[in-house]
Amino acid sequence: MSESVKVIVRCRPINTREKDLKCKCVVSMNGAKGQCSIVNPADEKAPPKTFTFDGAYFVDSTTENIYADIAYPLVEGVTEGYNGTIFAYGQTGCGKSFSMQGITDPASQRGIIPRAFDHIFETISVTEGCRFLVHASYLEIYNEDVRDLLGKDAKQKLDLKEHPEKGVYVSAVPKVQ
Repeated sequence: MSESVKVIVRCRPINTREKDLKCKCVVSMNGAKGQCSIVNPADEKAPPKTFTFDGAYFVDSTTENIYADIAYPLVEGVTEGYNGTIFAYGQTGCGKSFSMQGITDPASQRGIIPRAFDHIFETISVTEGCRFLVHASYLEIYNEDVRDLLGKDAKQKLDLKEHPEKGVYVSAVPKVQ
């Protein structure tokens, strides 16, 4: 199991507000190369700025595709006893919640988290001769406040602590088992 950090970028479609404002897409992607290019809308003749990532998914990519490419191998490692983390980062409205949670109906629009839980518990259900213990945390960091999205009070702020041996951790995060 590889322990490297991978950085993936996903471009969401232009939303209704942006369409009403006559915004246009200034992003293009080359998924095969993991490249994202951005045109300066103030100077469209200038060459685009191009950035390379471990993966690049344009607006036509589905969460199902992203899960298969990125999350599936990570979750397979989790079912083999390794730790795994998927960290979604971006400004408000960029699509983090859609990618991570998705929507329930239709099932094709489910996010990475429900797909991962299905994957984990399907693996558990067909594996004989092993016992599994599943711990899960789902945290949001917003404006430097940390909240537990699986907890009883998702508005309760949690504290970051540092331990000389454990390192940095979030205090009082109940692990759902």
